[in-house]
Amino acid sequence: MTKIALVTGASRGLGKSTALNLAKKGVDVIVTYHRNAEEAKNVVAEIEQLGAKAVALQLDTANIKTFDGFVGQIQQSLQDQWQTDRFDFLVNNAGIGVYASFADTTEEDFDHLMNIHVKGVFFLTQKLLPLINDGGRIVNLSSGLTRLTLPGYAAYATMKGAMETLTKYMAKELGARRIAVNIVALGAIETDFGGGGVRDNPEVNQYFASQTALGRVGLPDDIGGAIASLLSEDNKWVNAQRIEVSGGQSI
Repeated sequence: MTKIALVTGASRGLGKSTALNLAKKGVDVIVTYHRNAEEAKNVVAEIEQLGAKAVALQLDTANIKTFDGFVGQIQQSLQDQWQTDRFDFLVNNAGIGVYASFADTTEEDFDHLMNIHVKGVFFLTQKLLPLINDGGRIVNLSSGLTRLTLPGYAAYATMKGAMETLTKYMAKELGARRIAVNIVALGAIETDFGGGGVRDNPEVNQYFASQTALGRVGLPDDIGGAIASLLSEDNKWVNAQRIEVSGGQSI
């Protein structure tokens, strides 16, 4: 039976790459987007060109009050597209970056990061649990910034540290349902994340490349491919792990 994945924030960047790499492995995908419906529609078309099914749904991961309605949309989409009431894989990818020193981080900045990266993931996953098949998989996203420090990312790294702890607790408590939960930590990546500095600024790009054992910064497909691989049958025994996909950055 065809597997179905839900990937949040999949209209561009790492989420898009994850969705496409899953489709290449024969996995159908539910794509979520925040604002740009056209981008999400294009991702759905690319997935369909790869021979997989896909739908796109709007989701604001920072607003937990919308989650009940979103779950209803998921249930309807599962029935309409797949004639089922369950899916197999959840990838909590949606996120933002806020660059501010510890001294300059505002409460508003902190709360916005918390709502998207921790609170939103916690309660969205909780709401979706009844729809995830036993034996399914959950992948959360973290950052190399929990292992090393880079000025300006205190609040962001704090959220990712919380997610690494939450991942272990989720793995422990969902083990009875044979749901494996892991977290993928990223290094410097060429996307529009955080204003696209790594992608668009040659000096920044070269700096991080020089700090990476494999001699370059990451590309979206480096991450999307790794997540798709983690969700394959070959890796079904991997659980409660923090897996850094950074090319050996700052080792």
